[in-house]
Amino acid sequence: MADGTSPNGSLATGVARAIAAAMKILSPMIAGLALLLSVPAHAIVGGGVPQTDGVGRSVVTIVGSRGNFCTGALIAPKLVLTVAHCVQPGADYKIVEYGADRQPSLQDVKTVAVHPGFNMQTMLAHRATADVALLLLGAPAKAKVPSVLGMPNIPIVVGSRFTIAGIGVTVRGDGKSGGAIRVAGLVATGKPGTLQIRLVDPVNQGSRDGLGACTGDSGAPVFEDQQGGPAIIGVVSWSTGPNGSAGCGGLTGVTPLTLYRDWILQTARQWGAGL
Repeated sequence: MADGTSPNGSLATGVARAIAAAMKILSPMIAGLALLLSVPAHAIVGGGVPQTDGVGRSVVTIVGSRGNFCTGALIAPKLVLTVAHCVQPGADYKIVEYGADRQPSLQDVKTVAVHPGFNMQTMLAHRATADVALLLLGAPAKAKVPSVLGMPNIPIVVGSRFTIAGIGVTVRGDGKSGGAIRVAGLVATGKPGTLQIRLVDPVNQGSRDGLGACTGDSGAPVFEDQQGGPAIIGVVSWSTGPNGSAGCGGLTGVTPLTLYRDWILQTARQWGAGL
């Protein structure tokens, strides 16, 4: 989360106005979030470690006018990467930022682009689809640092290590446990490839409750340590409970960027927000 205020007027006045506006808009959203958090969707459960630096420096909270909320990652000063299923047509979106006093303000989202190959029903069935979207902010995020955009190292093998960073709940159904940026180290399982990567807790291997994505973590960046440092190689699309049951703490489904990086770069250039 970041510190973003209106550039108009004095800093104090701008902050006050931004916070007041944020709270007016957030109030109806909060009611919706409370309902959302009681339903398994996508958050880091199982004890993810709080982190605002490192890979957490680029993580942002996305809220929609319909009450939905997700995770995103800053990949350029005005560009946020998330998943397509979080930013569907017919709603307005904002980035929630927090000042030093932890009071929220809202950053305007100017434009949203959803990958044309995305299919909602395919995603809901946990099959591979272009679950990728970009948000163009109205102004640069002030207290966030963009992360490097990459692609997973090939071949992707079982046991390959990745880090997810999101703002979701840590206890399924407990809305109060969400909102903080947390990270978790997971490993690839099954048949990972350029279409989809499935991750599990390295200890529990998806057979018992463990680390994994949950409500609020859809769109969370997935990092891999590469030669130049951590790079975003995918985004969190879905989650399950242990042994494929409904819920969280089992599998974490990731959409790799291998097939979609060119679309991301092209869209960014069209917006004048080149990476």
